[in-house]
Amino acid sequence: MKYKVTFKSHLSLTDILALDRTRLANERTFLAYFRSFVVFLSSGLAIVKLDILKDILWIGYLLIVIGPVLLFIGAIRFYYVRRHIKKMYDYDGELPETDQP
Repeated sequence: MKYKVTFKSHLSLTDILALDRTRLANERTFLAYFRSFVVFLSSGLAIVKLDILKDILWIGYLLIVIGPVLLFIGAIRFYYVRRHIKKMYDYDGELPETDQP
């Protein structure tokens, strides 16, 4: 059984900074997925295009297929974590207004 816990109360500055770090870590993770996609795709295309590498042509095609799969998984994970943070904490990246000067 899953329990749904929501933390939509007023967040302290420490909590807000922790959420910002979490959001930035999520973006870095997506960029790592994207970087892997570019490397897999370009390596696969290079293997397919070079005549000297005909012995490992199947690896080139495999890399061409794996690249977009990595990008898809990274995008799904990015949006899942982003939506989860927004839903659980009702936080959109804005600092709360304070009465202190």
